[in-house]
Amino acid sequence: MRVKGFKAWRPAEGKAETIASVPYDVVDRAQATELAGDNPDSFLHVVRADIDLPEDTNPYSDIVYDTAKANLQRLMDEGILIREEEPSVYLYSQQMDDHLQFGIVATCHFEDYEEGKIKIHEKTRQVKEEDRIRYVDTQNANTGPVFLAYRDSDKINAIVDAEKSTDPIYSFTAEDGVIHKVWKFDDAASLEEAFGEIPATYVADGHHRSASAAKIGAKRRDANPNHDGTEPYNYFLAVMFPESELKILAYNRVILALPGSQDEFFEKLNESFVVEANDVSTPRKAGEICMYINGKWSTLTPKTLPDASDPVAALDVSILQNGVLAPILNIADPRVSNDIDFIGGIRGTEELEKWVNTGRAVMAFSMYPTAMDELFSVADAGMLMPPKSTWFEPKLRSGLLVNTLD
Repeated sequence: MRVKGFKAWRPAEGKAETIASVPYDVVDRAQATELAGDNPDSFLHVVRADIDLPEDTNPYSDIVYDTAKANLQRLMDEGILIREEEPSVYLYSQQMDDHLQFGIVATCHFEDYEEGKIKIHEKTRQVKEEDRIRYVDTQNANTGPVFLAYRDSDKINAIVDAEKSTDPIYSFTAEDGVIHKVWKFDDAASLEEAFGEIPATYVADGHHRSASAAKIGAKRRDANPNHDGTEPYNYFLAVMFPESELKILAYNRVILALPGSQDEFFEKLNESFVVEANDVSTPRKAGEICMYINGKWSTLTPKTLPDASDPVAALDVSILQNGVLAPILNIADPRVSNDIDFIGGIRGTEELEKWVNTGRAVMAFSMYPTAMDELFSVADAGMLMPPKSTWFEPKLRSGLLVNTLD
């Protein structure tokens, strides 16, 4: 893996908590507006610039990207963000309740993505890719990092252990109770060398950001007759975590409409699944799916197990997709269907009940979390999971470290 330090734009002293925001893709416009409140320095004004425009503004219109660029430039011009004089690598920790994880913040070469050394496990949507391309191209910056995972390395662990015993440059508790800390390594070279021994990293979160970064890099490479691979545009911002520290939550589903009657649904469901009415809302093990309908929870267990040698078919999300969503509910592609929505496991099964009980959905499915080794197996096989198969918590904050492509 080609990993290197970068000249970060980062919050001035005392500004980290004021600037740092949730990622652009975990909040809608209304939620982003509420979170930003009356704070003009919130990084939501950069990553969700639509909050500064009329509500009926097309989120993909030129004015959104231009406003984002202007808002980022203001933070730089006013010294709210300051730039490092030399390239550096950073350590970033997040603590959510008793879960603590440490990631390395650096930049990765886009050609490693092209060559499959940065591995993916999900498809992307073209409109979302194009959106990220325009954001990065217009601002000439990576304002949100790609979330990568790697198999544990004793060498990297030792470097991290030594650094985390020192004082961080930032430490604050966000509004959701997650504690964020950032350290700056004095020696970037040792980490760059250590990651050079890592054969592959895996996109945990940020498939659209990584895909768009590769396309921007390729476009600028092709336009530069003197390209040599060292230009800043070759690298994009990432946070890399060891697999042992990562926490995957379930990614649950709500169904908004039935193609037929409930009787027809249950008749078809019972052909392929054992349905146990037991008021259990959370799967107790892999291979179980919990369903909420008519105010009651049931556990579904497939009568025929999928081929265990197929890492995608063996996933619980695939069992639901292939056994229920596609054949019974006519949801062949969840990415484009208007009859399904997705709820991150961080919101609990109570959120699923609320959707159904208030009539926003007709039923809900509570999933068992995908495991890290399942994610690695799918990516290593060059295969793709169904959309919305993983939900990682805690989420990375945007605005703590920004990489410009110059």
